This record gives sequence, C-alpha cells and structure tokens, in this order.
Amino acid sequence: MKVAMISEHASPLAVAGGVDSGGQNIYVANVARQLLEMGHQVDVFTRRDRGLLPLVSEMDGARVIHVPAGPPLQLPKERLLPYMGEFAAFLIDFFRNERTRYDVMHANFFMSGLAALEVKAVLGTPLVTTFHALGRVRRLHQGADDGFPDERFAIEDALMQRSDAVVAECPQDEADLIELYHADPARIETVPCGFDADEFQPVARAAARELLGWPQDEFIVLQLGRLVQRKGIDNVVRGVGALKETHGATAHLYIVGGNSNTPNEIATPEIARLRGIAQQAGVAEHTTFVGRRGREQLRYFYSAADVFVTTPWYEPFGITPVEAMACGIPVIGADVGGIRHSVVHGKTGWLVPPRDPAALALRLDQLRRDPALARTMGEAGLARAHAAFTWRGVGEALESLYRRVAAVHAVQPAGQVRDEPCSAAPLRAAAGGAFG
Repeated sequence: MKVAMISEHASPLAVAGGVDSGGQNIYVANVARQLLEMGHQVDVFTRRDRGLLPLVSEMDGARVIHVPAGPPLQLPKERLLPYMGEFAAFLIDFFRNERTRYDVMHANFFMSGLAALEVKAVLGTPLVTTFHALGRVRRLHQGADDGFPDERFAIEDALMQRSDAVVAECPQDEADLIELYHADPARIETVPCGFDADEFQPVARAAARELLGWPQDEFIVLQLGRLVQRKGIDNVVRGVGALKETHGATAHLYIVGGNSNTPNEIATPEIARLRGIAQQAGVAEHTTFVGRRGREQLRYFYSAADVFVTTPWYEPFGITPVEAMACGIPVIGADVGGIRHSVVHGKTGWLVPPRDPAALALRLDQLRRDPALARTMGEAGLARAHAAFTWRGVGEALESLYRRVAAVHAVQPAGQVRDEPCSAAPLRAAAGGAFG
C-alpha cells in the first residue's frame, strides 16, 4: 500500500520532550517505520516550521514532506488552525501530482483530520483518524486555559461522521468517542501505542546509575516527559514532599524533559514553577532537573530509577508508562485515560488519583520499604509491555485496518476530481474560517 500519514504539528523528525513534541511525534515515527518494514510506501506530511527545511526529507526510507502552511516558524499548536486551508490545498496538489495514488490517509490530531477531509472530498482518498487528544476532554480538564477555539468541537464531530475509521488508543478513549461524540462503535478500532524493544530494555540498575552519575544508595523517583502543567509534575514533587513529611522517608526526584538539553527556566518556564513548588514542599535539594535527552539515552534513565511516576490530569494514552515497563521498573500512574489501561493496579504498579500527593506518597513508601515487591512489579510490567504494547503489533493492527478501509472505499481515479468538495461549505463553517 501507499500510505499518507498526516501530522500537522508533530513531525517524526522532532526531538521529543518539548511543549508540543511528545507522544504523537513518537507514534507517527514508529508507525511509519513499521509500515516500511512490512513493505509499504509511506509519506509523512507535517507543517514546515523552519525556513531552511527542504520540501522533502528522508527518514528510514519514508519521505517526510514539510508542508508550507503559515509562517515557517515554530508556533504553538493552538495557533495553527487558520493555516489548515493552505495545508489542505498543498495536500491536494501533491496527491494529484503523484504517479501512483495513495491507498489511505492516516490523519493524526483534529487539524490534520480537517485538512484530510478536504482531500477526501476532492480526491476520494479514504481516511483513518487518530485524535491523540479530544477537545471536549481537554476542555473538561483545562477549562479557560484551553487555548483551542470552540470550533474544534465541530471539526471533531465532522471527523467522527466522515472518517472511514477512527482509531481509539485505549478503552477510555473509545468510551469518550462514543459518549462525547456519538461515534459509531462499528467504525472504531482500538489500537494502543507501543515501544521499540531495541530502544527500551532493562539495564542493570547499578550500571545505569554509574553511567548517569546518580547515587547508588538512594531511593530514586523518575518523572520523564513533556513539562506542561496538565502532566501533573507538580503533584509528583508534592508527593515526594509528602513522603518526607508524612512517612519520614526521603527520595530523590529526577525530572527529565524540557525544551533544551540543559534545564533552562527561560526556554522551559514550567521549570521555574516546579522549582518553587519543590522549595515549598521542602524537597528542593532532592529534586534535580535533567533537561531534554535523546531517545537513545532514555532506557538508562528508566533503568536507574526505583519507580517511574506519571500523574497527569488526563492522558489519552501515555507512552512513557509503557517505556518504563519495558525497562523493568514499576509504574505509579494517575488513574486516568490510557494509564488506567496500561498499568495493571497491584501487579505492574499502582494507580492513584491525580492531584493527590498523599496517595502517591503512600505508594512510594510501599515500594521504598519493599524492594522485592518493586522487582516483582517491574518483571510483570516487562512481560505486559512485550505482550500488549510493541510497535510491531501496533503496525500489524493498523495495516489490517488500512486494508479493510481501502477495500470497501470507492476511490476516484487520479485526475478525475471535482473542482470543489461537495461538502466544503459546511466543513469550512465548522472550521470557523480556517479555510477562509
């Protein structure tokens, strides 16, 4: 098959860890690699966010097309909706000029889906959509801090109705699609995110700590990922503080992530806020900000820790808990979204309420006092990661879905297209002027 993966703000070439660079970037890159290994042709379309980027880059055999849509600058994803008309127009021209047609589009995030709906209306290319996050769920948790306009909801509604298939990343995601968007359950396919066994595998703890220069005799808590408020990193800091205050035990918290390799409060303002919280909680001297690190280094950070903690307010899936399990360490995660699915409570770690430092501290103390339990949970997590969350399995499930969608969809022959999508007017109204 020839597959067009569309990911407007999340390039597979970006370094994960920044404000808008995380799980979606990793997902798109790894799905593309798996499809290539299966013998398919893959093009990834992402917005050009730097002036010197070439039109086409190569990634392990896939083409990454940097779409000229809006200024060639890094912009927050919340500001990209007005440029999706340009994005869609480029896609239509590019698809038309290809010698062979695309069998399927896979849109990632609602703005990619918006552009893909225009392509589908003009060229008839079937569409699979993965949302990665849902606007109504985001608004529920972030309220006035949600930077996306209300038009997002109408666009997502249109995608629910007009995508040939919608990918849910976990049971909670599927339930949200049905309950909040009235999606047809028959067109939903649940396919999780995954991990790369070549990237993530256990490393002996002592060796990993020596490599990183971490103390051998401390109880170490790891938080790794994007440094944004909804990830609940402040709760982890307060949980380490509660461990000290309530249980009389100390732990060293290492926080990996940010917009630069060296922790920088200007580049990553969230660091300043978290440092203030650590000071208030009495654990400033036990909290270390590491900065952003390349993915080839992350297995050492996971393996060096006694426990990985992630307590976001909400999480559509959450790749980091799976990566931690793949490195053989227990996970304490918020009882929300995809984490509720990946972490088996009491077996591979524990689920705790978000924004509840006392509950987190209690579980941290249990692991600190019982290293044998921690090892058992880590081993169970490793087995679960390999059984349920490999990128190979993800790729095979998506390949099967693409084939089914392509087989039942009547695609117009290339060149025989309408000048205007039959449903462009309603779609543009839903976009609130994004196609003006």
